[in-house]
Amino acid sequence: HKTGRGLRLFYMGGEVYVENLSDYPIFIQSLLCNIMNRWHESYVHKLERGTNLKIFSHHEFANILAKTVPEGYNAVYELKKMCLIRISFVKGWGLNYRRAVITETPCWIEVRLNGPMQWLDRIWPQMRGPGSLSS
Repeated sequence: HKTGRGLRLFYMGGEVYVENLSDYPIFIQSLLCNIMNRWHESYVHKLERGTNLKIFSHHEFANILAKTVPEGYNAVYELKKMCLIRISFVKGWGLNYRRAVITETPCWIEVRLNGPMQWLDRIWPQMRGPGSLSS
């Protein structure tokens, strides 16, 4: 019941945002958001009620993807982590919290950004790699 009105994900100008509509904080882990803000890659951001945060940028992802392709298949495959955003309600996790992993929080979701995953799905078959992995 503490999720209240929950959250709102919205897409604007090639960027994905999350807005906290709840009366309680939500906690977000987004690898691309962390890179864009120069935070540690495993950082979990506490988002207070009524505030929002850019959690993904198609432009930034495209730049990183272009720089990563020359590094090979495995490096590009790792970019799928940027397409998954984890969000917990009320309780945080990670280095700054009592709970080590998100599955120890009472209520959490994982958001999968299908558009960027499809970019990767189109690129992987063109690269030399182990079999035909797919997201």
